[in-house]
Amino acid sequence: MILERITAGIYATNCYVIGCKNTKKGVIVDPGGDAEKIIQSVTRNGLEIKYIVLTHGHFDHIGALKEVKERIKALVAIHSGDAHMLEDPGKSLAALAGSGAGKVTADVQLKDWDLLKAGDLEMEIIHTPGHTPGSVCIKIGDGVLLSGDTLFAGSVGRTDLPGGDFDSLMHSIKTRLMTLSDDTKVYPGHGIATTIAREKEKNPFVTGH
Repeated sequence: MILERITAGIYATNCYVIGCKNTKKGVIVDPGGDAEKIIQSVTRNGLEIKYIVLTHGHFDHIGALKEVKERIKALVAIHSGDAHMLEDPGKSLAALAGSGAGKVTADVQLKDWDLLKAGDLEMEIIHTPGHTPGSVCIKIGDGVLLSGDTLFAGSVGRTDLPGGDFDSLMHSIKTRLMTLSDDTKVYPGHGIATTIAREKEKNPFVTGH
């Protein structure tokens, strides 16, 4: 599997370019800014992008969505609970932040347990509400999890923005993510990668310390 992280936009959002080595089919996850850097990664890896998948609808994860979609013609996929945010700068908080994120209509409205395929890659959608109502994590095979703004190394996503709910977030993390294999590598929406085992041991929100 090809997996390349691009730190995108002024909020240093982790955008991931992921591809199947055999077929060169791929996906982009959370194009938060710096469209040119994202396109260069796609080109460098020789990928044909099938989907642009969004872990949620906040502006810092969709800042380059419109430009990237127009240039590579991929399908935009987001959970149904956040799909409206792509068409409303107020809902995505783009208007509040002064972001230039343009309006985009989702091509695919995801739901829990959906399976997206790109070549030999199978990406399972795990609905993890809390940061936003439609937040999702993306599980690839048995060893990789893209956790968006649900789970970070040593922390969790904020819940003080519209639609956020701390109890829902913690329920999502404890029942949907901490049940995954300990050696699952976690690639979050901001910051460094971690593992499920490390978060079970070190994350104060998970351990209760």
